[in-house]
Amino acid sequence: MIDPLAEVVTLLQPGARFSKLVLGAGAWRVSRSDAGEPFYCAILEGGSRIAIDGHEPIALRSGDFVLIPAAYGVAMSSLEPPPADVETAAPVALGNNEFRVGVPDGPADVRMMVGHCSFGSPDASLLVSLLPQFVHVRGEQRLATLVQLVRDESREQRPAREVVLARLLEVLLIEALRSTTGTHASPGLARGLADGRLAAAIRGMHAHPTRAWTVAELAKEAALSRSTFFERFSRAVGIAPMEYLLTWRMALAKDLLRRNEGRIAEIAQRVGYSSASTFSVAFTRHVGRPPTQYAREEQAVAPT
Repeated sequence: MIDPLAEVVTLLQPGARFSKLVLGAGAWRVSRSDAGEPFYCAILEGGSRIAIDGHEPIALRSGDFVLIPAAYGVAMSSLEPPPADVETAAPVALGNNEFRVGVPDGPADVRMMVGHCSFGSPDASLLVSLLPQFVHVRGEQRLATLVQLVRDESREQRPAREVVLARLLEVLLIEALRSTTGTHASPGLARGLADGRLAAAIRGMHAHPTRAWTVAELAKEAALSRSTFFERFSRAVGIAPMEYLLTWRMALAKDLLRRNEGRIAEIAQRVGYSSASTFSVAFTRHVGRPPTQYAREEQAVAPT
């Protein structure tokens, strides 16, 4: 059976950048800006607050896991943050990828593992648009275990380290995204797949991207009326059904073009277009470059 979530995560090509253990004590606050990089955090003991991209802070407690596929601004603090006009000293490196923030002495109030990864796919922004903007999972010990495995592997220089890290991160992302049922997750593919009716339609699009899908046919796959399906899909996934289909087709097309998997006409047929000209117009409008130019430029910069 086609697994849309696994397809998207695999195409993203996740890789580890760093993972660290952070100890916090007293009142503290740390902020950082990232250029849309994936961020995750697991609270091992105690509690903390997190605010993402200017949204209202969320209280995190022991056992919580947070995943942000594309973070631009992340602020973390103690549960009782310091006054706004009081600056927190920079985290102190303790060695072995461990850091302490806040009061330098005494027992820690919180222990958490924080990590950043990268997506190797040139189409990461396109694929990330299919995922929730924010995932907050409570009570899943498997996620904390996976984060610990990522940290342990990233600290050692063992054979096949990068391959192991890439696979661990794939599992971590999939586990976090499929844990979104009944948790705090923004709209995205994972929430759509958590709805059995919508999942049938999403799997249909992934299994048969060449089919001339309409909203009515997708609604039939989901055993819903056209209007109910459209509203339910848009609310859960965050985009309309045909927009999702177009985004997925373009992700497939870009991957095929990058790997030189056939002529334009052949690739057009493989992603559901009856002619090369129709595909070229849609691709250019969506990507900003004609498919021939995209293939030429991407293949020129691809590692050999």
